[in-house]
Amino acid sequence: MKERERFASRLGFILISAGCAIGLGNVWRFPYITGQYGGAAFVVIYLVFLVILGLPIMVMEFSVGRASQQSAARSFHVLEPKGTKWHLYSYGAMLGNYLLMAFYTTVGGWMLAYFVKMLSGEFTGMTPEQVGNVFNDMLTQPLYMAFWMVITVLICFGVCSRGLRNGVEKVNKVMMLALFCLLVVLAIRSITLEGAGAGLEFYLKPDFSKLFEAEGGLMESVFAAMGQSFFTLSLGIGAMAIFGSYIGKDRSLTGESVNILVLDTFVAFTSGLIIFPAAAAFGVDAGEGPGLVFVTLPNIFNQMAGGRIWGAMFFVFMAAAAFSTIIAVFENIISFAMDLWGWTRKKAVLVNLVVIFLISIPAVVGFSVNIPHIGTIQDLEDFIVSNNLLPLGSMVYLLFCTSRYGWGWKNFRKEANTGQGLQFPAWARVYVSYILPLIVLFVFVMGYIQKFSA
Repeated sequence: MKERERFASRLGFILISAGCAIGLGNVWRFPYITGQYGGAAFVVIYLVFLVILGLPIMVMEFSVGRASQQSAARSFHVLEPKGTKWHLYSYGAMLGNYLLMAFYTTVGGWMLAYFVKMLSGEFTGMTPEQVGNVFNDMLTQPLYMAFWMVITVLICFGVCSRGLRNGVEKVNKVMMLALFCLLVVLAIRSITLEGAGAGLEFYLKPDFSKLFEAEGGLMESVFAAMGQSFFTLSLGIGAMAIFGSYIGKDRSLTGESVNILVLDTFVAFTSGLIIFPAAAAFGVDAGEGPGLVFVTLPNIFNQMAGGRIWGAMFFVFMAAAAFSTIIAVFENIISFAMDLWGWTRKKAVLVNLVVIFLISIPAVVGFSVNIPHIGTIQDLEDFIVSNNLLPLGSMVYLLFCTSRYGWGWKNFRKEANTGQGLQFPAWARVYVSYILPLIVLFVFVMGYIQKFSA
């Protein structure tokens, strides 16, 4: 049997795992949803749920990956008790990774396109309405979007084709460190804008009464925080498990998961330090929704001294956030073929390159489609992944790691606690076995209620 690839360093594992977690949910969705649900008070609730909801499931995914030394395509086959059918979920995990890339590659392409638009000065002199029309016009140009989607896919598969150490790990280290530097520079620029103080106060000074003032009241605000903390990590489809299979047993998985969570939170939090002070300085609403990045922020950069350069830097940062996730998930998809059929990395890359091109086409051409209660083709694919495969897959990992009919609590804790570092506590068994599954089920049900009650 061919020896499994390994990360060259612990830092490589932490950064690429963080890169998988750090995506557009951190730098796009987090700021606008924070703006909609009360600012600093929402952030506090979000952080609580990140620890009690996201952290245990992340440890479980890593544990299943490291113990099995396989991707999600084979990990349940290796660890499940004889005669059980946990391995059937491997199809759901693989579907989740492919579906995520079916629309995420298009969004990654948007970031590249907006970097070019911003750098070339396309927005200079435009009215706010004209800036908004640029994005809407882009959605009516499938060939234009397809071009940037293809560039995105070629770049990211090109990185993966160079191997785990020489491609994925090496490039991701540089990209993530550059992303962190860009974040800090942009945040400092935003904080030092005249009039930024009101935005900082909204974002950093908790006022829990604002949770009640948001549309839908307190419960809606709490569910929004719960949902964001859950979905930001893309848990439940084995996207994290693969990196567990690439590391040794010298460090405990709980401690490593905490490190990844800290980096994920740093990016999301610092993104808010870019957006809220700038929005306050130029008198715009940071809670305007998904259009924040493509409509509101270009208008802010238009009014800012040197805005063309700052805007180009911002979209480089956005592209890096998107690419870090795409490269990580592409690595997972490549590993499926290598684990299932023993393909070489080169063959797995070439075949999946064609597959990803083909499955990305519906999202690119589907913005004229309107599915009741759902939206476009991209919205449908996002709904299947975010509202179904992520929560249900997380439930599978939870039950598999805690039930005596699955891998079991003792086996999970032994794997999670192997190595130096923070240990997964024995007292958490009741919580992760009975309470956490109910929370995940609540997230799943509420997602449907929100989507179809409108």
